[in-house]
Amino acid sequence: MLRALVVDDEKLARDRLRGFLRAIEGVEVIGEATNGPEAVAMIESRRPDLVFLDVQMPGMDGFGVLRQLTHRPAVVFATAYDHYAVKAFEVEAADYLLKPISRDRLRAAVQRIRERQEAPPAGAADLQEMVRAV
Repeated sequence: MLRALVVDDEKLARDRLRGFLRAIEGVEVIGEATNGPEAVAMIESRRPDLVFLDVQMPGMDGFGVLRQLTHRPAVVFATAYDHYAVKAFEVEAADYLLKPISRDRLRAAVQRIRERQEAPPAGAADLQEMVRAV
């Protein structure tokens, strides 16, 4: 089960995303935050596996939120602005969704995150091969 947090200052965007996520098996929305400082507090206290994070919000932008965290969940930026995409991947975002988000694109993002979680860590396959050879 992926525990997800939705962070966006627009209620309609949060409602849409939460509704789409409800339809994806194995995803539980554990909360919503409406601004940067609230997002930091909720991520640190609830420790979600996945955060859908808007870029432009009151109090602190999405990148500021990431700089404040000690718990680092998978992050999918969900924004109306395409010009932050390169910066998002520089901070190792799992995906970048442009609003309005489609159900299919959201499903693909969640699937990508699941695949990353299920994949063995880098070098693990080599280690497993060496163990078998012994």
